[in-house]
Amino acid sequence: MSLPDVLPAAGSAPSPLPSPSPSPTTDPAVATLQDAQQSATNAASWVEQNWSTWLAIGLRVLLILVVAAVLRAVVRRAITKLIERMNRTVQTVDGTGLAGLLVNAERRRQRAAAIGSVLRSVASFLIMGTAALMILSAFEINLAPLLASAGVAGVAIGFGARNLVTDFLSGVFMILEDQYGVGDTIDAGVATGEVIEVGLRVTKLRGDGGEIWYVRNGEVKRIGNMSQGWSVANVDVTVRADEDLDRLKATLDQVAEKMSKEEPWNELLWGPVEVLGLDSVLLDSMVVRVSAKTMPGKSLSVERELRWRIKRAFDAADIRIVGGATATAEEDPAPAPDPTAAVTPPSAHADPESPQAQAAAPITPQRQAAK
Repeated sequence: MSLPDVLPAAGSAPSPLPSPSPSPTTDPAVATLQDAQQSATNAASWVEQNWSTWLAIGLRVLLILVVAAVLRAVVRRAITKLIERMNRTVQTVDGTGLAGLLVNAERRRQRAAAIGSVLRSVASFLIMGTAALMILSAFEINLAPLLASAGVAGVAIGFGARNLVTDFLSGVFMILEDQYGVGDTIDAGVATGEVIEVGLRVTKLRGDGGEIWYVRNGEVKRIGNMSQGWSVANVDVTVRADEDLDRLKATLDQVAEKMSKEEPWNELLWGPVEVLGLDSVLLDSMVVRVSAKTMPGKSLSVERELRWRIKRAFDAADIRIVGGATATAEEDPAPAPDPTAAVTPPSAHADPESPQAQAAAPITPQRQAAK
């Protein structure tokens, strides 16, 4: 190689070394770190700009929750006070214990517990539901579509479940007014029996034959409670019109006095057995009524026992009991009809050989002699 060839080569500037290719493992890490730093910076800036709004929303939500909790506690306490007042002893009416007999302590306790449970549930639902809507409004959530949907759903449910609403409201008023309770014997119009369960929608009755009646509270138009206060046992005795009234009353008084002193009837009878007198007088019979005030729900037992004792006492005193108010007076039996009375006596014409039959025979024409 000649010198001129070397000099230009030596005097020329050295070319830069080729830069190494970027490592696939280093640049993404640098980019990720930079992105994270940028994201953190943006987040810090966003938090710095909106922290006051968040704090205001949080304080508003906290205030709503605190007010709702306090209001719920106050309302529940007021309901509890109301229930305790309902559990107080009933004041006597006109100096008698009649008011205390109408509703006993256990019955009042059950009624008050049911009313308190319903009122507390309704109050909690209203207060907490209102608080939930206010919290959603604090987060600037549009409640118009939600309320509109709830309104449409409420109207649809109201039309479709109007019977359910009627049953529920009837059950609430039934409990508030204490119309009947478990253990009472009632006549609900559609069914009669002993109450075994009381609900806000359905009442269960046990019939006389053991069957269970499910009666919707909305279907009950009238209720006859035969277990509150006291019952009355009435027994009507029908005797002949010619009986001696003094002897009849004396016999009934003996039965009443004896029954009032024997157990367990002396506890079931809350008043003396009274002979009220003649309930009706007819031409051939008369009705005497015997009455007694009894323990609630025990009138049928007392009536059966009274009938039993009156029948035995009348048999011993030779007093006849007739079949009813339309009983006919006893008469002498008519003689048996003669079976041959309707038979026609035999006729002489029945014998063709008798003179009567021959005399009544038609005259036969005689044939003229042949000429």
